[in-house]
Amino acid sequence: MDVLRVLVDEDSAKLSIRRQCELLGLSRSTLYYEAVAETGANLCLMRLIDEQYLATPFYGSRRMTVWLTHAGHAVNRKRVQRLMQLMGLEAIYPKPRLSLANKEHRKFPYLLRGLSVNRVNQVWATDITYVPLSRGFMYLVAVIDWHSRYVLSWRLSNSLESSFCIEALEAALELGRPEIFNTDQGVQFTNRTFTGRLERAGVSISMDGRGRALDNVFVERLWWSVKYEHVYRHDHQTVASLHQGLDTYLEFFNRKRRHQSLEYATPWDVYRGKVTVAGPVPRT
Repeated sequence: MDVLRVLVDEDSAKLSIRRQCELLGLSRSTLYYEAVAETGANLCLMRLIDEQYLATPFYGSRRMTVWLTHAGHAVNRKRVQRLMQLMGLEAIYPKPRLSLANKEHRKFPYLLRGLSVNRVNQVWATDITYVPLSRGFMYLVAVIDWHSRYVLSWRLSNSLESSFCIEALEAALELGRPEIFNTDQGVQFTNRTFTGRLERAGVSISMDGRGRALDNVFVERLWWSVKYEHVYRHDHQTVASLHQGLDTYLEFFNRKRRHQSLEYATPWDVYRGKVTVAGPVPRT
């Protein structure tokens, strides 16, 4: 925590805390992060659950309990249910439901059915995922361009309040404006501040059907890459370490990682128009 405070505060005479967080790509709530009150054993189980859920997203608490038991962990289903709920994993849905719906918020129709996405800034999408720390965990949100897979912006937060999602949206809109912005029906994305910002920018809003993991498939693939290529290979002790690591990895993902689905071009080359590739077609 002290490392993060120094990182943000050392030039405070010149820049406000808010502006420093914006420049660092940090949610302001991250500055005041405190480790969650979970035992080391539970944090270990949560990491195992997270890894297995990426591999088998159809596992609910019953199957996850069986898998953990066969892996040598003495757990009961009630404990696994509680941990999966804390992580935002819902047994009856095929994807992490970190962003739960609010019935009072307006929902928008899904606009990508059968649409050929063949140019940059045609469709952007966003989602939230759980990210483990050595002694806690954070939540990560990212905004991605569908055609190029380019990560336009991202933010970390220690809570699921909507502010870090709005910060990520604002940062992305500084780079351009999409024709369509696709999200799930979570409260972070259906709240009036988020949807109103998109409407003021003249962006059409698209929302996934409930429980449809493949509606936002390219963000789901991003989470797989982030976790298996970086997070699970590093034991981040602090938020500052995690942030620095993600910053380095996502820069690599955008500018150096060659994607088979992009005909082995990088997202950056496709996003800036240096390379032309065929566009994806969402589900029918």
